[in-house]
Amino acid sequence: MSVTTRRMQDLTVHDHTLTVPLVWGDPADTRTIDIHAAVVSRDGGESLPLLVFLQGGPGHEAPRPFHSPVGPSWLDAALEHYRVVMLDQRGTGLSTPVGDADLERGTDALVEYLTHLRADAIVRDCEAVREHLGAATWSVLGQSFGGFTTLAYLTTDAASLEHVFITGGLSAVGRHPDDVYALTYDKMRDASERYYRRFPGHRDAMRRVIDLAVDGELILPTGEVASVSRVRSLGFLLGSNDGWQTLWGLLERDPSSNAFRHDFAAAMGYDVRNPLYYVLHESSYADGHATGWSAERTEPADFVDDLTLLTGEHVRREWLETVPGLRRWRDVALALADHEWPMLYDAGAIAASGARGAAAVYVHDVYVPLEFSLETARLLPGVTPWITSEHEHNGLRAGSVLPHLIDLAHGRRVR
Repeated sequence: MSVTTRRMQDLTVHDHTLTVPLVWGDPADTRTIDIHAAVVSRDGGESLPLLVFLQGGPGHEAPRPFHSPVGPSWLDAALEHYRVVMLDQRGTGLSTPVGDADLERGTDALVEYLTHLRADAIVRDCEAVREHLGAATWSVLGQSFGGFTTLAYLTTDAASLEHVFITGGLSAVGRHPDDVYALTYDKMRDASERYYRRFPGHRDAMRRVIDLAVDGELILPTGEVASVSRVRSLGFLLGSNDGWQTLWGLLERDPSSNAFRHDFAAAMGYDVRNPLYYVLHESSYADGHATGWSAERTEPADFVDDLTLLTGEHVRREWLETVPGLRRWRDVALALADHEWPMLYDAGAIAASGARGAAAVYVHDVYVPLEFSLETARLLPGVTPWITSEHEHNGLRAGSVLPHLIDLAHGRRVR
Protein backbone atom coordinates (compact mmCIF):
# COMPACT_ATOMS: atom_id res chain seq x y z
CA MET A 1 0.00 0.00 0.00
CA SER A 2 1.22 3.50 -0.79
CA VAL A 3 -0.25 6.98 -0.35
CA THR A 4 1.00 10.22 -1.83
CA THR A 5 -0.49 13.71 -1.77
CA ARG A 6 -0.41 16.47 -4.35
CA ARG A 7 -1.95 19.91 -4.77
CA MET A 8 -3.59 20.99 -8.00
CA GLN A 9 -4.94 24.55 -7.85
CA ASP A 10 -7.49 24.46 -5.01
CA LEU A 11 -7.72 20.66 -5.08
CA THR A 12 -5.97 18.17 -2.85
CA VAL A 13 -5.44 14.75 -4.37
CA HIS A 14 -4.46 11.75 -2.25
CA ASP A 15 -3.23 8.92 -4.47
CA HIS A 16 -3.78 5.50 -2.93
CA THR A 17 -2.38 2.27 -4.34
CA LEU A 18 -3.53 -1.02 -2.82
CA THR A 19 -2.39 -4.52 -3.61
CA VAL A 20 -5.36 -6.87 -3.87
CA PRO A 21 -5.96 -10.46 -4.99
CA LEU A 22 -6.40 -11.05 -8.70
CA VAL A 23 -8.95 -13.72 -7.79
CA TRP A 24 -11.17 -12.69 -4.91
CA GLY A 25 -12.45 -15.54 -2.76
CA ASP A 26 -9.73 -18.07 -3.62
CA PRO A 27 -6.99 -18.04 -0.96
CA ALA A 28 -5.12 -20.71 -2.89
CA ASP A 29 -4.55 -18.29 -5.77
CA THR A 30 -1.78 -15.96 -4.61
CA ARG A 31 -1.65 -13.70 -7.66
CA THR A 32 -2.08 -10.00 -6.94
CA ILE A 33 -2.65 -6.76 -8.80
CA ASP A 34 -2.46 -3.10 -7.84
CA ILE A 35 -5.51 -0.86 -7.62
CA HIS A 36 -5.12 2.91 -7.84
CA ALA A 37 -7.61 5.43 -6.49
CA ALA A 38 -7.23 9.21 -6.40
CA VAL A 39 -9.26 10.85 -3.62
CA VAL A 40 -10.03 14.43 -4.64
CA SER A 41 -11.27 17.18 -2.34
CA ARG A 42 -11.67 20.92 -2.68
CA ASP A 43 -10.34 23.31 -0.06
CA GLY A 44 -12.78 23.21 2.83
CA GLY A 45 -14.26 19.89 1.73
CA GLU A 46 -11.82 17.54 3.39
CA SER A 47 -14.47 16.10 5.76
CA LEU A 48 -17.23 15.58 3.18
CA PRO A 49 -18.52 12.04 2.54
CA LEU A 50 -17.04 9.94 -0.24
CA LEU A 51 -18.38 9.39 -3.75
CA VAL A 52 -16.63 6.75 -5.86
CA PHE A 53 -16.77 7.26 -9.64
CA LEU A 54 -17.05 4.18 -11.82
CA GLN A 55 -16.04 4.97 -15.39
CA GLY A 56 -17.72 3.68 -18.53
CA GLY A 57 -16.11 1.13 -20.80
CA PRO A 58 -15.24 -1.57 -20.01
CA GLY A 59 -11.51 -0.99 -20.17
CA HIS A 60 -11.19 2.75 -19.55
CA GLU A 61 -9.48 4.40 -16.61
CA ALA A 62 -11.00 7.18 -14.52
CA PRO A 63 -10.57 10.76 -15.75
CA ARG A 64 -7.74 12.75 -14.29
CA PRO A 65 -8.64 15.04 -11.36
CA PHE A 66 -8.54 18.52 -12.88
CA HIS A 67 -11.12 21.26 -13.03
CA SER A 68 -13.17 21.48 -16.22
CA PRO A 69 -12.49 21.88 -19.14
CA VAL A 70 -9.36 19.76 -18.71
CA GLY A 71 -11.03 17.43 -16.22
CA PRO A 72 -14.55 16.01 -16.15
CA SER A 73 -17.27 18.65 -16.34
CA TRP A 74 -19.25 17.06 -13.49
CA LEU A 75 -16.38 17.12 -10.98
CA ASP A 76 -16.92 20.62 -9.62
CA ALA A 77 -20.57 19.87 -8.89
CA ALA A 78 -19.64 16.61 -7.19
CA LEU A 79 -17.03 18.34 -5.01
CA GLU A 80 -19.72 20.61 -3.56
CA HIS A 81 -21.14 17.55 -1.78
CA TYR A 82 -18.42 14.91 -1.74
CA ARG A 83 -14.82 13.94 -1.77
CA VAL A 84 -14.55 12.12 -5.08
CA VAL A 85 -12.73 8.81 -5.44
CA MET A 86 -11.44 8.40 -8.99
CA LEU A 87 -10.94 4.64 -9.23
CA ASP A 88 -8.94 3.15 -12.07
CA GLN A 89 -10.78 -0.12 -12.59
CA ARG A 90 -8.58 -3.20 -12.61
CA GLY A 91 -6.67 -3.55 -15.86
CA THR A 92 -6.79 0.19 -16.63
CA GLY A 93 -4.87 3.37 -15.88
CA LEU A 94 -2.57 2.84 -12.90
CA SER A 95 -4.36 -0.33 -11.76
CA THR A 96 -2.03 -2.95 -13.29
CA PRO A 97 -3.08 -1.99 -16.82
CA VAL A 98 -3.50 -4.58 -19.54
CA GLY A 99 -1.68 -3.92 -22.79
CA ASP A 100 0.15 -5.51 -25.68
CA ALA A 101 2.98 -6.67 -23.42
CA ASP A 102 0.53 -9.04 -21.72
CA LEU A 103 0.24 -11.03 -24.92
CA GLU A 104 3.58 -12.59 -23.94
CA ARG A 105 1.68 -14.59 -21.31
CA GLY A 106 0.25 -16.75 -24.09
CA THR A 107 -3.35 -16.96 -25.21
CA ASP A 108 -4.69 -19.42 -22.63
CA ALA A 109 -3.04 -17.71 -19.68
CA LEU A 110 -4.11 -14.25 -20.78
CA VAL A 111 -7.70 -15.31 -21.43
CA GLU A 112 -7.88 -16.81 -17.94
CA TYR A 113 -6.40 -13.61 -16.49
CA LEU A 114 -8.90 -11.38 -18.28
CA THR A 115 -11.87 -13.34 -16.93
CA HIS A 116 -10.98 -11.86 -13.53
CA LEU A 117 -11.40 -8.24 -14.67
CA ARG A 118 -15.20 -8.22 -14.62
CA ALA A 119 -17.66 -6.00 -12.75
CA ASP A 120 -17.98 -8.40 -9.82
CA ALA A 121 -14.23 -8.23 -9.19
CA ILE A 122 -14.30 -4.43 -9.56
CA VAL A 123 -16.91 -4.37 -6.78
CA ARG A 124 -14.57 -6.34 -4.52
CA ASP A 125 -11.81 -3.82 -5.30
CA CYS A 126 -14.19 -0.99 -4.41
CA GLU A 127 -14.89 -2.61 -1.07
CA ALA A 128 -11.18 -2.93 -0.37
CA VAL A 129 -10.65 0.76 -1.16
CA ARG A 130 -13.65 1.81 0.94
CA GLU A 131 -12.39 -0.16 3.93
CA HIS A 132 -8.87 1.20 3.41
CA LEU A 133 -10.27 4.74 3.51
CA GLY A 134 -12.09 3.98 6.75
CA ALA A 135 -15.57 4.74 5.39
CA ALA A 136 -18.50 2.75 6.75
CA THR A 137 -20.45 3.66 3.61
CA TRP A 138 -19.97 5.77 0.53
CA SER A 139 -21.97 6.75 -2.53
CA VAL A 140 -21.33 5.75 -6.13
CA LEU A 141 -21.60 7.49 -9.49
CA GLY A 142 -21.72 4.94 -12.30
CA GLN A 143 -21.50 6.07 -15.92
CA SER A 144 -22.51 3.49 -18.56
CA PHE A 145 -20.47 0.34 -17.75
CA GLY A 146 -19.91 1.97 -14.36
CA GLY A 147 -23.68 1.76 -13.90
CA PHE A 148 -23.57 -1.93 -14.81
CA THR A 149 -20.93 -2.33 -12.11
CA THR A 150 -23.17 -0.46 -9.68
CA LEU A 151 -25.90 -3.06 -10.29
CA ALA A 152 -23.36 -5.76 -9.46
CA TYR A 153 -22.53 -3.77 -6.31
CA LEU A 154 -26.21 -3.78 -5.33
CA THR A 155 -26.29 -7.54 -5.89
CA THR A 156 -23.58 -8.30 -3.33
CA ASP A 157 -22.72 -5.28 -1.16
CA ALA A 158 -25.65 -2.87 -1.15
CA ALA A 159 -25.18 -2.10 2.55
CA SER A 160 -21.99 -0.22 1.67
CA LEU A 161 -23.79 2.30 -0.55
CA GLU A 162 -25.39 5.44 0.83
CA HIS A 163 -26.67 6.78 -2.51
CA VAL A 164 -26.34 5.50 -6.06
CA PHE A 165 -26.24 7.81 -9.06
CA ILE A 166 -26.39 6.07 -12.43
CA THR A 167 -26.08 7.77 -15.82
CA GLY A 168 -26.87 5.76 -18.93
CA GLY A 169 -26.05 2.58 -17.04
CA LEU A 170 -29.24 0.74 -16.05
CA SER A 171 -28.27 -2.46 -17.82
CA ALA A 172 -30.57 -5.31 -18.72
CA VAL A 173 -30.81 -7.82 -15.86
CA GLY A 174 -31.31 -11.51 -16.59
CA ARG A 175 -31.31 -11.03 -20.36
CA HIS A 176 -29.31 -12.75 -23.08
CA PRO A 177 -26.82 -10.49 -24.92
CA ASP A 178 -28.75 -11.17 -28.13
CA ASP A 179 -31.81 -9.45 -26.63
CA VAL A 180 -29.78 -6.32 -26.00
CA TYR A 181 -27.92 -6.17 -29.29
CA ALA A 182 -31.07 -6.80 -31.32
CA LEU A 183 -32.65 -3.77 -29.65
CA THR A 184 -29.56 -1.59 -30.13
CA TYR A 185 -29.86 -2.16 -33.89
CA ASP A 186 -33.37 -0.74 -33.69
CA LYS A 187 -31.95 2.29 -31.90
CA MET A 188 -29.23 2.73 -34.52
CA ARG A 189 -31.74 2.44 -37.36
CA ASP A 190 -33.73 5.29 -35.83
CA ALA A 191 -30.59 7.34 -35.17
CA SER A 192 -29.34 6.83 -38.74
CA GLU A 193 -32.63 7.86 -40.28
CA ARG A 194 -32.92 10.92 -38.02
CA TYR A 195 -29.43 12.00 -39.07
CA TYR A 196 -30.13 11.57 -42.80
CA ARG A 197 -33.42 13.46 -42.51
CA ARG A 198 -31.49 16.31 -40.94
CA PHE A 199 -28.70 16.20 -43.55
CA PRO A 200 -30.23 14.54 -46.66
CA GLY A 201 -27.12 14.85 -48.80
CA HIS A 202 -25.06 12.84 -46.35
CA ARG A 203 -26.62 9.51 -47.28
CA ASP A 204 -24.99 9.79 -50.69
CA ALA A 205 -21.80 11.03 -49.03
CA MET A 206 -21.80 7.90 -46.87
CA ARG A 207 -22.33 5.75 -49.98
CA ARG A 208 -19.23 7.31 -51.54
CA VAL A 209 -17.16 6.45 -48.49
CA ILE A 210 -18.56 2.92 -48.42
CA ASP A 211 -17.75 2.46 -52.11
CA LEU A 212 -14.13 3.33 -51.35
CA ALA A 213 -14.12 0.75 -48.57
CA VAL A 214 -15.67 -1.90 -50.82
CA ASP A 215 -12.89 -1.31 -53.36
CA GLY A 216 -10.19 -1.45 -50.66
CA GLU A 217 -9.21 2.15 -51.36
CA LEU A 218 -9.89 3.73 -47.96
CA ILE A 219 -6.39 3.48 -46.50
CA LEU A 220 -5.87 5.28 -43.20
CA PRO A 221 -2.65 6.88 -41.93
CA THR A 222 -2.35 3.96 -39.48
CA GLY A 223 -2.03 1.55 -42.41
CA GLU A 224 -5.52 0.17 -41.85
CA VAL A 225 -7.47 -0.59 -44.99
CA ALA A 226 -10.84 0.43 -43.57
CA SER A 227 -13.56 -2.15 -44.10
CA VAL A 228 -17.20 -1.39 -44.72
CA SER A 229 -18.06 -2.39 -41.17
CA ARG A 230 -15.50 0.09 -39.83
CA VAL A 231 -17.05 2.87 -41.90
CA ARG A 232 -20.52 2.00 -40.67
CA SER A 233 -19.32 1.94 -37.07
CA LEU A 234 -19.03 5.72 -37.31
CA GLY A 235 -22.62 5.55 -36.13
CA PHE A 236 -21.31 5.29 -32.58
CA LEU A 237 -20.80 9.07 -32.85
CA LEU A 238 -24.59 9.48 -32.85
CA GLY A 239 -24.65 8.16 -29.30
CA SER A 240 -23.19 11.32 -27.78
CA ASN A 241 -24.51 14.85 -27.42
CA ASP A 242 -22.12 16.38 -29.94
CA GLY A 243 -20.80 13.37 -31.85
CA TRP A 244 -23.03 14.16 -34.82
CA GLN A 245 -20.87 17.22 -35.39
CA THR A 246 -17.84 15.00 -35.93
CA LEU A 247 -19.79 12.83 -38.35
CA TRP A 248 -21.08 15.90 -40.17
CA GLY A 249 -17.55 17.28 -40.50
CA LEU A 250 -16.32 14.00 -41.96
CA LEU A 251 -19.10 13.65 -44.51
CA GLU A 252 -18.60 17.24 -45.68
CA ARG A 253 -15.05 16.38 -46.76
CA ASP A 254 -13.73 14.71 -49.89
CA PRO A 255 -13.15 11.10 -48.79
CA SER A 256 -9.99 10.92 -50.91
CA SER A 257 -8.43 13.85 -49.06
CA ASN A 258 -5.76 13.69 -46.39
CA ALA A 259 -8.03 15.61 -44.05
CA PHE A 260 -10.78 13.00 -44.33
CA ARG A 261 -8.49 10.05 -43.78
CA HIS A 262 -6.76 11.56 -40.77
CA ASP A 263 -10.03 12.73 -39.23
CA PHE A 264 -11.62 9.36 -39.92
CA ALA A 265 -8.80 7.56 -38.13
CA ALA A 266 -9.06 9.94 -35.18
CA ALA A 267 -12.83 9.41 -34.94
CA MET A 268 -12.69 5.62 -34.91
CA GLY A 269 -13.88 3.75 -31.84
CA TYR A 270 -12.19 0.60 -30.55
CA ASP A 271 -8.64 1.80 -30.97
CA VAL A 272 -5.84 -0.19 -29.39
CA ARG A 273 -4.96 2.27 -26.64
CA ASN A 274 -7.38 0.32 -24.44
CA PRO A 275 -7.61 -3.19 -25.92
CA LEU A 276 -9.95 -4.29 -23.13
CA TYR A 277 -12.68 -2.10 -24.60
CA TYR A 278 -12.74 -4.35 -27.66
CA VAL A 279 -11.98 -7.78 -26.22
CA LEU A 280 -14.27 -7.48 -23.18
CA HIS A 281 -17.00 -5.30 -24.62
CA GLU A 282 -19.68 -7.90 -25.27
CA SER A 283 -18.96 -9.57 -21.93
CA SER A 284 -20.43 -6.52 -20.20
CA TYR A 285 -23.85 -7.79 -21.32
CA ALA A 286 -23.09 -11.45 -20.53
CA ASP A 287 -25.21 -12.16 -17.46
CA GLY A 288 -24.64 -15.91 -17.41
CA HIS A 289 -23.91 -16.55 -21.09
CA ALA A 290 -21.19 -16.83 -23.69
CA THR A 291 -21.43 -13.92 -26.12
CA GLY A 292 -20.35 -15.66 -29.33
CA TRP A 293 -20.14 -12.39 -31.30
CA SER A 294 -23.70 -11.44 -30.42
CA ALA A 295 -23.67 -8.16 -32.36
CA GLU A 296 -22.81 -10.01 -35.57
CA ARG A 297 -25.38 -12.71 -34.98
CA THR A 298 -28.27 -10.33 -34.37
CA GLU A 299 -27.71 -7.96 -37.30
CA PRO A 300 -31.09 -7.41 -38.98
CA ALA A 301 -31.67 -8.10 -42.68
CA ASP A 302 -32.17 -4.43 -43.55
CA PHE A 303 -28.73 -3.61 -42.14
CA VAL A 304 -27.27 -6.27 -44.45
CA ASP A 305 -29.12 -4.81 -47.43
CA ASP A 306 -28.66 -1.09 -46.72
CA LEU A 307 -25.03 -0.30 -45.93
CA THR A 308 -25.83 3.32 -45.12
CA LEU A 309 -27.55 2.21 -41.90
CA LEU A 310 -24.91 2.95 -39.30
CA THR A 311 -23.90 0.76 -36.39
CA GLY A 312 -22.95 1.70 -32.84
CA GLU A 313 -21.09 -0.30 -30.21
CA HIS A 314 -21.34 -3.44 -32.35
CA VAL A 315 -17.95 -5.16 -32.35
CA ARG A 316 -16.93 -7.13 -35.42
CA ARG A 317 -14.81 -10.24 -35.65
CA GLU A 318 -13.34 -9.11 -38.98
CA TRP A 319 -11.56 -6.20 -37.27
CA LEU A 320 -9.16 -8.78 -35.85
CA GLU A 321 -7.92 -9.12 -39.45
CA THR A 322 -8.31 -5.57 -40.75
CA VAL A 323 -7.29 -3.34 -37.82
CA PRO A 324 -3.50 -3.57 -37.41
CA GLY A 325 -3.43 -3.07 -33.66
CA LEU A 326 -6.18 -5.62 -33.00
CA ARG A 327 -4.64 -8.43 -35.06
CA ARG A 328 -2.34 -9.45 -32.26
CA TRP A 329 -5.39 -9.82 -29.97
CA ARG A 330 -7.12 -12.18 -32.38
CA ASP A 331 -6.76 -15.45 -30.50
CA VAL A 332 -7.58 -13.83 -27.16
CA ALA A 333 -10.75 -12.17 -28.47
CA LEU A 334 -11.93 -15.34 -30.19
CA ALA A 335 -11.44 -17.38 -27.02
CA LEU A 336 -13.21 -14.83 -24.83
CA ALA A 337 -16.21 -14.86 -27.18
CA ASP A 338 -16.64 -18.56 -26.34
CA HIS A 339 -16.17 -18.14 -22.59
CA GLU A 340 -19.20 -19.05 -20.48
CA TRP A 341 -19.50 -16.04 -18.21
CA PRO A 342 -21.12 -16.61 -14.81
CA MET A 343 -24.21 -14.79 -13.61
CA LEU A 344 -23.46 -11.21 -12.65
CA TYR A 345 -26.74 -9.86 -11.29
CA ASP A 346 -29.35 -11.16 -8.89
CA ALA A 347 -32.67 -9.44 -9.57
CA GLY A 348 -34.01 -10.47 -6.17
CA ALA A 349 -31.00 -9.04 -4.35
CA ILE A 350 -31.17 -5.81 -6.34
CA ALA A 351 -34.87 -5.44 -5.54
CA ALA A 352 -34.18 -6.11 -1.86
CA SER A 353 -31.18 -3.78 -1.71
CA GLY A 354 -33.08 -0.75 -0.47
CA ALA A 355 -30.94 1.38 -2.78
CA ARG A 356 -31.58 5.11 -2.73
CA GLY A 357 -30.53 7.62 -5.35
CA ALA A 358 -31.35 8.68 -8.89
CA ALA A 359 -30.65 7.48 -12.42
CA ALA A 360 -30.53 9.33 -15.74
CA VAL A 361 -32.22 7.26 -18.44
CA TYR A 362 -31.80 8.64 -21.95
CA VAL A 363 -34.75 8.15 -24.31
CA HIS A 364 -32.59 7.92 -27.43
CA ASP A 365 -29.70 5.96 -25.89
CA VAL A 366 -28.25 3.81 -28.70
CA TYR A 367 -25.96 1.86 -26.35
CA VAL A 368 -28.14 1.08 -23.30
CA PRO A 369 -31.71 0.74 -24.56
CA LEU A 370 -34.49 2.64 -22.81
CA GLU A 371 -36.79 -0.38 -22.63
CA PHE A 372 -34.40 -2.54 -20.60
CA SER A 373 -33.34 0.42 -18.48
CA LEU A 374 -36.94 0.98 -17.44
CA GLU A 375 -37.31 -2.73 -16.74
CA THR A 376 -34.31 -2.59 -14.40
CA ALA A 377 -35.49 0.68 -12.84
CA ARG A 378 -38.60 -1.13 -11.62
CA LEU A 379 -36.31 -3.24 -9.41
CA LEU A 380 -35.12 -0.04 -7.68
CA PRO A 381 -38.11 1.87 -6.29
CA GLY A 382 -35.82 4.00 -4.11
CA VAL A 383 -33.79 5.16 -7.12
CA THR A 384 -35.67 7.92 -8.91
CA PRO A 385 -35.42 7.62 -12.70
CA TRP A 386 -35.00 10.82 -14.67
CA ILE A 387 -36.17 9.94 -18.16
CA THR A 388 -34.98 12.58 -20.58
CA SER A 389 -34.47 13.24 -24.28
CA GLU A 390 -32.35 16.28 -23.50
CA HIS A 391 -29.11 14.28 -23.61
CA GLU A 392 -27.57 11.30 -25.33
CA HIS A 393 -25.56 8.54 -23.65
CA ASN A 394 -22.71 10.82 -22.57
CA GLY A 395 -25.02 13.34 -20.91
CA LEU A 396 -22.97 13.29 -17.71
CA ARG A 397 -20.36 15.36 -19.53
CA ALA A 398 -22.85 18.18 -19.96
CA GLY A 399 -22.24 19.18 -16.35
CA SER A 400 -25.88 19.70 -15.37
CA VAL A 401 -26.89 16.03 -15.07
CA LEU A 402 -25.22 15.18 -11.76
CA PRO A 403 -26.60 18.21 -9.84
CA HIS A 404 -30.06 17.27 -11.08
CA LEU A 405 -29.63 13.68 -9.87
CA ILE A 406 -28.33 14.81 -6.48
CA ASP A 407 -31.39 17.03 -6.06
CA LEU A 408 -33.70 14.16 -7.01
CA ALA A 409 -31.99 11.77 -4.60
CA HIS A 410 -32.41 14.20 -1.72
CA GLY A 411 -36.01 15.08 -2.53
CA ARG A 412 -35.25 18.67 -3.43
CA ARG A 413 -37.57 20.40 -5.84
CA VAL A 414 -36.23 20.51 -9.36
CA ARG A 415 -37.44 22.34 -12.42
